[in-house]
Amino acid sequence: MKVHFVVHELFEAPGAYETWVREQGHEATYSRVYAHEPLPQSTENIDLLVVMGGPQSPATTKEECPHFDAVAECALIVQCVSAGKAVVGVCLGAQLLGTALGARHEHSPEKEIGKFPITLTAEGRSSEKFAHFGGTLDVGHWHSDMPGLTNGAKVIAYSEGCPRQIIEYGELAYGFQCHMELTHEVVELLIAASEKELATLTGHRFVQQPNALRKNDYGYMNQQLFVFLDKLMSVYAVTRR
Repeated sequence: MKVHFVVHELFEAPGAYETWVREQGHEATYSRVYAHEPLPQSTENIDLLVVMGGPQSPATTKEECPHFDAVAECALIVQCVSAGKAVVGVCLGAQLLGTALGARHEHSPEKEIGKFPITLTAEGRSSEKFAHFGGTLDVGHWHSDMPGLTNGAKVIAYSEGCPRQIIEYGELAYGFQCHMELTHEVVELLIAASEKELATLTGHRFVQQPNALRKNDYGYMNQQLFVFLDKLMSVYAVTRR
């Protein structure tokens, strides 16, 4: 399988997604837009598009962030969805996925940074792709916004601080507001990029400080993400026959 990553910032790295690609023997390509690498002009060499997070929002303009083109990224997402490719959006990527499909992103009721539980909805528990999550699962978070909902979207999971943690936009299109890809290496990059901000957020109930972030175990949620990705790509493979 050919997996293409859109990476907005060095510190919003694919993390465990790359581990899964490597372990499964898939092929990874990249648009590191922070380094001015271009987006793909075609979906021909993409089986799975993974759009990562970032400090931007779908409303961020090129004047505000010259290396980020939300309109072009949404167009790529629509191309992939229309071509029957698998698409996973993470954090900002989830918001872009929703925007590309006609939904408006919103602010989350709470800022969440750290590792906190998500709870599966009835639709989440009945989904074969998420059955292995159980009723609740502790996962990573680093956000203050959330994706919008299209008419056919299903909320798969929510948290106490955010009602839209995982969204199913279609059989092959999923938005993850949560960060199941976090590893200790990625967390160190995020801390380095956000240390001053974190120091101002001590009063937030869903914000962990650097020491707590470093002590979290991210391995189990990574493994659950891998199982989801295996299931997603199994469905994709059936659609391509």
